[in-house]
Amino acid sequence: MAAAVHVQPGSGARFDWGLTGAAELGRVCAVLVVVDVLSFTTAVDVAVGRGMRVHPFPWGEQAADYARRVGAVAAVGRRQVSPDHPWSLSPAALSTAPVVADLVLPSPNGSAISAAASATGLPVVAACLRNARAVGRWLTHQGYGATDAPIGVIASGERWPDGSLRPSVEDQLGAACVLDALSGVPGGLSVEAAMTLAALASTPDVPAAVRGSVSGRELIEGGFGEDVEVAVRVGVSGVVPVLRQGVFSAT
Repeated sequence: MAAAVHVQPGSGARFDWGLTGAAELGRVCAVLVVVDVLSFTTAVDVAVGRGMRVHPFPWGEQAADYARRVGAVAAVGRRQVSPDHPWSLSPAALSTAPVVADLVLPSPNGSAISAAASATGLPVVAACLRNARAVGRWLTHQGYGATDAPIGVIASGERWPDGSLRPSVEDQLGAACVLDALSGVPGGLSVEAAMTLAALASTPDVPAAVRGSVSGRELIEGGFGEDVEVAVRVGVSGVVPVLRQGVFSAT
């Protein structure tokens, strides 16, 4: 177990990266906010906003089996979409796919982090650039953000081929937008959260930064630029997807 100082004690809003950071902050925080802008939490925002319930699941072939067990539809990879199966991790595809009651949405980062955090019983909120302000308002209204009910904001990041964490511009900025909405919480921001927020002040054009980031360029060059455009619509959503009992649904 990490030292107590690693959980950023004494602050109402805290920040860390990836699965390990979520596990550490999950030990002490009252709620976790997971940010995976390209594309899990953006996809959750879109799907939940259309009335779907989203089941997070780690990336892997077992997602289809799990979906059958819970009576849901399993999303597939972006390149596996077909007319008969239009549900995928693509927010653009989910914007037009038929609405289903329950959708299993696997991903290697945000979904895996959410699923692991859910197993602890902790409330988990899916945040992205689209709904960061709404998430911040909801958390404040729920009474989170005091030192005895701290908020843990987790930037999911990406992964290098060896499986190690690759911090990502889009998730840092998404987390910063959430922290901006939390800057007045009574417990204040930890140093780590405040430094993350500072990145927002030095980014005059957040959509342009996301488009020009490694992750953004990777999607655009791979033919999925529309997913990036859906993701960079800052503040357009009032949806607050909260994960309880293994399922994201609207508050």
